[in-house]
Amino acid sequence: MKQDELILKTVKEIVVKFIEVGTVSPSSFHDHFRNIYRTVEKSVRETPSEKPDQSRSE
Repeated sequence: MKQDELILKTVKEIVVKFIEVGTVSPSSFHDHFRNIYRTVEKSVRETPSEKPDQSRSE
């Protein structure tokens, strides 16, 4: 759940920036939002979680 919220907030910030610079218009918002969401979600979900460095000796 927390990860979904972070994805949504990230996508929102990206889309807002694109609107500010004129890359995304209000009429094309829906398609761009959906594509950006899928891209960010895919990137987050495919990123392997960090594992502790097991090569170190304690």
